[in-house]
Amino acid sequence: MEAGSHGQLLSAELNMPFSDSVKYILLGTSVALLLVALGILTWQTFRYCKTRNTYTRQARVHSDVLYLDEKPRTAENYSAAPSSKVEEVSTEVLKLSRCLPQVPIASTDSSHTGEVEEQGSIKKVDGSLRFSVHYDQPQSRLGVTILQVKGLHCQTGGIQPFVKVRVMWAGSRRVKVADCKDEEGEGASPALWTVLQEWQTRIVKGICSPLFGEKFSCVLEQEKDMLQSINLRMEVWDFDKFSRNTLLGHVRAPLGHLNISDPLELHEDLQIPQKDLVGEVLLSLKFLPTSQRLEVGLLKVRTVLTNTGSDSALYARISVQCNHYKLGYQKTSAVSRDLVTIFNEVLMFSLPEFPMEQCKILVSVYETHTSWKSTKHLMGQLTVGKEKGSEDKHWTLMMRSVRQPVAKWHSLLI
Repeated sequence: MEAGSHGQLLSAELNMPFSDSVKYILLGTSVALLLVALGILTWQTFRYCKTRNTYTRQARVHSDVLYLDEKPRTAENYSAAPSSKVEEVSTEVLKLSRCLPQVPIASTDSSHTGEVEEQGSIKKVDGSLRFSVHYDQPQSRLGVTILQVKGLHCQTGGIQPFVKVRVMWAGSRRVKVADCKDEEGEGASPALWTVLQEWQTRIVKGICSPLFGEKFSCVLEQEKDMLQSINLRMEVWDFDKFSRNTLLGHVRAPLGHLNISDPLELHEDLQIPQKDLVGEVLLSLKFLPTSQRLEVGLLKVRTVLTNTGSDSALYARISVQCNHYKLGYQKTSAVSRDLVTIFNEVLMFSLPEFPMEQCKILVSVYETHTSWKSTKHLMGQLTVGKEKGSEDKHWTLMMRSVRQPVAKWHSLLI
């Protein structure tokens, strides 16, 4: 009995509820511990960020020495020879920048439909293209069949060829717009082309002489002598999923010089690729040395209109690359397409603080539609910048006119 009563007493003590004062003390203690933990976390985060930014502050001290004597002055005074002290600091910063790993930039050709990156100079082209062309006069329908690619140079890992087909129309001659100066000087103006239709074959893996047999067709506008101003441009590419696609060569076929009332089969050798002029872009550049910023202004874009009643719009994608590092890209707003599309937009990029040995501005102009959702279509690209041994004329003018915008027309190529 005594043991039973002792067990009941212990059970009552264990089941006894806490008073309100004890509960408030426990709650206050929990909140205090939580605040202490958050304070410790904040302090550790602050110390980490402070340690991480130490190198950045040191680099800024070196860059401040470079612009210590900088004052607003004319372009001639700004380009004067720097002092020996500044040269020594610049050399030291250049040595530090060379110690950084030079990471190559992966192309966006595989991720962005139709986007073409700059290709290296091609000195030798192997292979040929077999295709057929037919024009149905009553229906105004043009048919192109890609039959086979022969004799490609196969590397150890093999290639994955495919063919891009563009129907190019010489819509007009290059004419001068307001404030537009011809970069090539006087002489015969080249034709201003436009892409009427664009197709792409399937990708064939690991075959040096693939068979395609793919047929494409489109209806051409029934205008007089329009067929005389149409060229077929067929490009053979090597697909690479993890890097940039490689342009192996191309073939041009001027339809005005061919009798294609009946199906005509042709076999042409691949030629060194050459780009076509599809428009002109008025670009403005301004360099702000103190803040290390570059302002890129897209003012106007001139192209050929194939359909005046179209709801198409244009926008541009501008990216900047310095010393083999991609500094990012920005997009302009979409503007309704016209013969001369006016943007008047300025985009700002922050440049690296170490000396710029190489810098490239890539402007890609795309066409889209406003009334319905459609995939973007690359119209053309242009590149402005400096290399180790040469500078673009526009870049040189920008560096001579510091803090002043410099506008210049550029050719839009594809």
